[in-house]
Amino acid sequence: MLKRFIVFFFLMILVRFSMADVTAIKAGNLIDPETGKVAKNQVILIENGKITSIGENTTIPADATVIDLSNQFVLPGLVDAHDHLAITYKQEPESNNYYLTTVMDGTPLRAIQAFSTGFQKLASGFTVVRDLGNAGNYADTALRIAIEQGWVPGPTLINSGIIIGGMGGQFWPTPEREFLIYPEYLDADTNDEIIKAIRKNILYGAKVIKIMVDSKPYGYTVEEMKLFVKEAAKSGMKVAGHVQTPEGALRAIEAGIWSIEHSGALDDKLHKLMVERGIWRVGTETPQTDYHPVSDKRWEKTVAGLRNAYDNGVKMAFSTDADYFAPGLHRGEITINFLKSWKAAEIPAAAILKIMTINGYEVCDIQSKRGPIKVGFPADIIAVSANPLDDIDALRDVTFV
Repeated sequence: MLKRFIVFFFLMILVRFSMADVTAIKAGNLIDPETGKVAKNQVILIENGKITSIGENTTIPADATVIDLSNQFVLPGLVDAHDHLAITYKQEPESNNYYLTTVMDGTPLRAIQAFSTGFQKLASGFTVVRDLGNAGNYADTALRIAIEQGWVPGPTLINSGIIIGGMGGQFWPTPEREFLIYPEYLDADTNDEIIKAIRKNILYGAKVIKIMVDSKPYGYTVEEMKLFVKEAAKSGMKVAGHVQTPEGALRAIEAGIWSIEHSGALDDKLHKLMVERGIWRVGTETPQTDYHPVSDKRWEKTVAGLRNAYDNGVKMAFSTDADYFAPGLHRGEITINFLKSWKAAEIPAAAILKIMTINGYEVCDIQSKRGPIKVGFPADIIAVSANPLDDIDALRDVTFV
């Protein structure tokens, strides 16, 4: 595994220093996840990091760097639409209590964690990550800027800055420890505080607004969430809502937020309403594993809910919320293991692949700028050794990023 990471690391350095040169990728099998079709023997030309030509008869310039993927299946990069790169809660020393993690790990350390986690996910084929808070004092923004400036390799980040919620956020501190809420959460309990919290996140580099819909008994009302949507839209941003209860989900749907984060509260009725309103389901469907146990009852509900959403035609995104440590696994491996949930729901491989790519770009609101393998778009390209349209587990063996 270490050798594989070294290969990826030096590949990223090579690409970064040769972006002004022409690179030609010989793609023996070029997958279009949107249509589920495979084009044979394609040549992809890349210059200054962007795709300039795609075709079977494309001429390769004499001075081009050639990457031969003739025996591989080439496709656009994958998307994790919900993770927290700058936090990893662990058995030692904090007993898997992420509240203690936020107290013990300062922002500088968490910025390093965020880079490490992002790199691990990139090496596993995830070229876009929607990073939804719990990043200390804007470690997510720091990482996004570092990646965009080319200082470090990493996925494209759509980061939220600090999560906004009613007083306390997701924490239940004692009166003497109220100060521990910030910088994990921004308290916003009035209209003026809501507007100020949104603007603070935008000022400090957020690209999406994340709110706690109902983590407290005094959750946000429909009108308050409409204010979130309206104010965020002024800056061209969407609102993602952490939801824990059916009542909160119903309010969020009525308010017209962009995406509902987590699926535990969703049922057939709510799925149908989401279809009517065009709201995204970012379900973070945790698989049943030895390293992160899930009860049989919860697992069955997760799988049934995932299948119900698919059958109803809900807009769905692949997402993990995998902010925990698993011995012997890196975060990329933990992330791709979420395929177990989608397979258990018996969703076809082609549909899963489209959800992990095309849907991911759309929920991140970047589909007009990057993601698909198109002329003029950045070259977010990965390769695997087998066809994921036939067996989605082929995504576990990424050979090129």
